[in-house]
Amino acid sequence: MPSETTVTPDPPAAEDIVNPDHFSKCLASGDEAAVRRFLDEVPGSELGRLVSHLDSDERHRLISLLGIESSAAMLDRMELPQVASLLGEIWPEQAAHLLDELPSHYRADILTSFSEADAEEILDKMKPEIAEETRKLLAYEFDSAGHLMVTEYLAYPSHTRIQQVIEDMRAHRDRYATFDVQYAYVTNPDNQLTGVLRLRDLLLAEGDEPVERIMIADPKRIQSNATLDHLRAFFDEHRYLGLPVVDEENRLVGVLQRSSVEEAIGQEATDAFLKVSGLVGGEELRTMPLRLRSSRRLAWLTINIGLNIVAASVIAANEHVLKEVIALAVILPIISDMSGCSGNQAVGVSIRELALNLIRPRDFVRVFMKEAGVGLINGTVLGLLAGILAGLWQQNVAFGFVAGIALMLNTLVAVCLGGIIPLILKGLKKDPALASGPALTTVTDMCGFFLALTFASMMLPYL
Repeated sequence: MPSETTVTPDPPAAEDIVNPDHFSKCLASGDEAAVRRFLDEVPGSELGRLVSHLDSDERHRLISLLGIESSAAMLDRMELPQVASLLGEIWPEQAAHLLDELPSHYRADILTSFSEADAEEILDKMKPEIAEETRKLLAYEFDSAGHLMVTEYLAYPSHTRIQQVIEDMRAHRDRYATFDVQYAYVTNPDNQLTGVLRLRDLLLAEGDEPVERIMIADPKRIQSNATLDHLRAFFDEHRYLGLPVVDEENRLVGVLQRSSVEEAIGQEATDAFLKVSGLVGGEELRTMPLRLRSSRRLAWLTINIGLNIVAASVIAANEHVLKEVIALAVILPIISDMSGCSGNQAVGVSIRELALNLIRPRDFVRVFMKEAGVGLINGTVLGLLAGILAGLWQQNVAFGFVAGIALMLNTLVAVCLGGIIPLILKGLKKDPALASGPALTTVTDMCGFFLALTFASMMLPYL
C-alpha cells in the first residue's frame, strides 16, 4: 500500500506577489498568516493598488482579519486620500480605533477629508487624550505649520541630567521608536523652547551634567501659524530636515518635518489641477461611492452646458455667414483653442502669483497692462502664421486675413482676461483655480466666434 503523502501548495509566483486576484483569493480563504505574509512581501508602492481592487466587503474583511494595530500599520503605508476613503466605509468606532494608532499629523489630515459632523463623531470615540491633541491640530489653519507638524517629539526641562535623558529614552524605547527623532529639545519651566540637543552630543557628554550645558541655545524655530508659502521659502533657504514649532508665547508645540512641507506643496499643486479639471469636491478615487463621484463631476459639467449654449448662440446668430463660407467651420475651433491655450497660460501665472502673495486683486490694472504686451506680441505672431496658412489653404488672401486678424485679436483678449479673471474672482471671495478656466473658455469661445464671423460677414464679397 503506497504511503500517504501531504501535498503542499506551491508558493505564489513572483508576479502573484502584486496580483490583486491572488490577494483576493488569499483573503477569501480567511488565512490570517497567509494574508500577513502577502502584505509583508508587497512593496509600499503596490499596496494601494491591491487594496483599491478589493470591493467594500473585502476591505472590511481585511481590517477585521488583521486587527486594529496591524491595519493601522497597513494604512500608514497608503496614500492619504485612499485611507480617508477606506475609513469612510467603516463604523465610526472602528475608524476611531484605527486613527488612535496613526501619527498625529496623519490623523488630522485624514479627518479634514470628512464633514465636520462625521469628523466629530469619530473624535468622540477616540481615546480622550488623542482626541484632544487631534482637535488642537485641526484648529490650525489648513497647510499652516501647526496643521502640518507632528506632536510626537522628545523634550526635556533644562535642569534634567544627561543620564536621566538617556535612561528615559531606554525605558521608553518601544514608544520612541515610532518617533522620527533627529533631535531632542530643551524647555524652561513654562515649556518655552530654549535649546536643542544633538543625540551625538548627548551620548558623548558626562552623565551628571544638565542638558542645558550641551544644548545649542536659541535654535531656529517656526511659528505655528506660518503659512505654506512661508514654510516653502524657509526650507528653500535652510537645509534642515526638521524644525521646532512654537506658539505666540514661544512654547514648544510640535516639530515640523521637511518631508511634510514637500508633501503639502505637492498636494497643493494636485488640488489646483483637480479644480481646474472641474472636480469640485477635491481628490477622487475609483473606490469612492459611485454617487459621490458622479455628483462631483456633474457639478461643473451642468454649468458648462449653459456656458457652451451661450457660446454656440454666437454661431447660430451668424448661420448665414457659415452657409456662404463653409471653410469657416474648420477655422473657428482653431481660433478658439489657440486663444484659450494662450489665456490659460496667463491664468496659471496669476494663480501662482496670488498664491505667493506677489499680487492682490487691486493690482488688476498693472496685471492687465503686463499681459497686454505679451498678448499683442504672441497674438501677432500666431495671427500671421494662421493667416498665411489659411490663405494658402483656400487660395484666398481675404480668407487668410479673416483667420489671422480674428486669432490675433482673440489672443490679445484671452491673455488680458486670463491675467485678471483670477484677481477678480479672488476679490469676490471665489476660488480662482476652480472658476478661472471655465470662465475664460466661455469668453474666448464667444469672442473668437464673434470676431471671425463678423470679419467674414464684412469680407463676404471677397471670400
